[in-house]
Amino acid sequence: MQLHELKPDAGSVKRRKRVGRGIGSGHGKTATRGMKGQKARRQIHPRFEGGQTPLHRRLPVRVGFKNPNRKEYAVVNLETLAARFEAGAEVTPDILMKRRIIRKMKDGLKVLGNGELTIALKVHAHAYSGSAQDKIKAAGGEASIIGAGSE
Repeated sequence: MQLHELKPDAGSVKRRKRVGRGIGSGHGKTATRGMKGQKARRQIHPRFEGGQTPLHRRLPVRVGFKNPNRKEYAVVNLETLAARFEAGAEVTPDILMKRRIIRKMKDGLKVLGNGELTIALKVHAHAYSGSAQDKIKAAGGEASIIGAGSE
């Protein structure tokens, strides 16, 4: 079999229906649109529902925007760190997971400034609130950011 010998199966290829080309074509006069009515006279919108309130107006409007790139942190407060660690201890996400202070890592660890810190801690986290960073440094500790350059 050669490429020029290929042809479709018998009956699989049909001629295009040419409507509105005279009475002899069999599809003349009304051009297969029937007799009267809106559909015979003009094209109606595919979403038109016959005068019923359309679906796009029946559904509630969802306002706002949800950022798909939003980071969701596992959070821990300073009061928790002060209660669970002794002075000079090193606080990392792995240690917090082992001690079950946080359950899931999510997109990283964020330290929040709720509570007072009186002991010096070396804290390693992915993010800090401004007040948390200030309180850790005021207590004589270190607040280093994981994944960033040296700080």
